[in-house]
Amino acid sequence: MTDADAVKSAVYDVVVIGAGPVGENVADRTRAAGLSTAVVESELVGGECSYWACIPSKALLRPVVARADARRVPGLDAAVQGPLDTAAVLAHRDWYVSDWHDDGQVAWLEGVGADLYRGQGRLAGTKQVSVTTPDGTEHRLTARHAVAVCTGSGAVVPDLPGIADARPWTSREATSAKEVPGRLVIVGGGVVGVEMATVYQALGAQVTMLIRGKGLLPKMEQFAGELVAEALTEAGADIRTGVSATSVDRATPDGPVTVELDDGGRIEADEILFATGRAPRTDDLGLETVALKPGSWLPVDDSCRVEGSNWLYAVGDVNHRALLTHQGKYQARIAGAAIAARAQGTPEATGRWGAHNATADHAAVPQVVFTDPEVASVGLTLAAAERAGHRVRAVDYDLASVSGAGLYASGYRGRARMVVDLDREILLGVTFVGPGIGELLHSATVAVAGEVPIDRLWHAVPAFPTISEIWLRLLETYRG
Repeated sequence: MTDADAVKSAVYDVVVIGAGPVGENVADRTRAAGLSTAVVESELVGGECSYWACIPSKALLRPVVARADARRVPGLDAAVQGPLDTAAVLAHRDWYVSDWHDDGQVAWLEGVGADLYRGQGRLAGTKQVSVTTPDGTEHRLTARHAVAVCTGSGAVVPDLPGIADARPWTSREATSAKEVPGRLVIVGGGVVGVEMATVYQALGAQVTMLIRGKGLLPKMEQFAGELVAEALTEAGADIRTGVSATSVDRATPDGPVTVELDDGGRIEADEILFATGRAPRTDDLGLETVALKPGSWLPVDDSCRVEGSNWLYAVGDVNHRALLTHQGKYQARIAGAAIAARAQGTPEATGRWGAHNATADHAAVPQVVFTDPEVASVGLTLAAAERAGHRVRAVDYDLASVSGAGLYASGYRGRARMVVDLDREILLGVTFVGPGIGELLHSATVAVAGEVPIDRLWHAVPAFPTISEIWLRLLETYRG
C-alpha cells in the first residue's frame, strides 16, 4: 500500500477549520441551507470562549459583582461583608465549563448534521484540507464550495528575559486556575487585565497591575478606564501606569516570580499574568499552500471571504475585525448565508446592512466589560468618531442622578455618554459605566445599528424608576 492509499478522502460542500462558537455557527448556517459540512477541531469542541475565556471568566466574575452590588443595598449590606467562598466560586466555574469536557458540544454539532474530524487541520491547496488525527490517521477533505478558517486567536506573551522559566499565566491559566495566588502581577490594562484583576482581588489575592500606557481600557472612552481604576484601587489593587516589565525570573519551579521594571523597580509575586494582546492562530494552518503568509491575520471583505479568493473564508478573530465572541458568531451567520447563496446561485445582499454584509463590524460593535463597575459600549467613541471625520457632539450624564440608579445601589457611581452625528441626527456610539448597566447595552445597540433618528428615540419612553431612564436624561440634555 502506498502513502497515498493510506490517506482517507472525503468530499463536502463546506469544510470548517475550528469548532469554537464561530465555526459552530458557520456549520449551523451551511447545514441549515442543505450543504454538507465537515468541521475540524484540534482541541475541545466549543473553543476558547467555552472553556478558557468568556464562559469561565464570567462565571468567576458573577459572584464577585453580585457581592459588590449586595454590599450597596441597605438592609442587605451587613449580611455580605464576609469573604467569598473561593472553593464554591471555582466549582461554579468548573460546572459552567463542563469540567473541560466537550460531550455536550459534540452532541450539538452532530445534531445539526455536521461531520466532526478531531485533529490538526491544515490547508493543502485550493479547496483542500488535510487532517491528522491523534492516532496518526490522515484525511484529505475536499470542499466543493468553501473552506472557512475559524481558528481564532491566542494570547501574546512578550519575549522577555526569563519568560520561559517563569511559566507566566495567560488568559487560559487565569480562567482555569485551581488556586488563588497570594500575590498576582497583571501586565496589561485591557479587558482581560481588568476583569481578572476584579476576580483575583475579590478572591483574596494582592493584585498589582502594570500598565504601559496612561490608563485602563485604552480603546474605550477615557472615563470608563478611570472609573474602573478608581474602584479597583479602592478594593486594594495597586495600579501602576507608564511602567513595563523588562524581565522576569522564577528561580525555583515552585518559587515566586521576580519582575524587573523599566523604572528601576522590582516586584515579587506568586504568579504573573500577561494580558498584552492576541495573535491569530494561523501559523500552522498551511497558508503557504494558497499563497498566504503563515501566522498572519487574514483580511476579508464584508462577507468574510478572504481578499483575492473565491472559496476561502476567514471568520472571527482570524480576520482581526472585531475580536469578540458575539461578533464572531455574527460574522459566522453572515458568512454562512453568503456561502450558501453563492453555492446555490441565489442573489446576494451585499449592500450595507444586507444579509451577506457584516456591516456591524464597522458601525455597531457592542461590548460589556464585567468589572465593578460594569462598562458597556457600542459603536464609536468620541475620539474615533472625530478621527473618522464626523461632525459630532458628545452628550454626557451622571448615571447616579437617575432615580433607578439610586434605588439600585447606595452611593451609586457611573456615567453615560452618547455620541451624536450632528449631520444625520443619529447615534454613532454609546457608553455606559456603572453597576448593573450591562443589560442596558442592547437598547443602545439597536439605536446605533438601526440608525434611529433622535426625534424617534424621543418617543421611546423608559420605564420609571429604572436605570434605563438615563436615555431620557441624555436626550433631554441633547435637546436642551
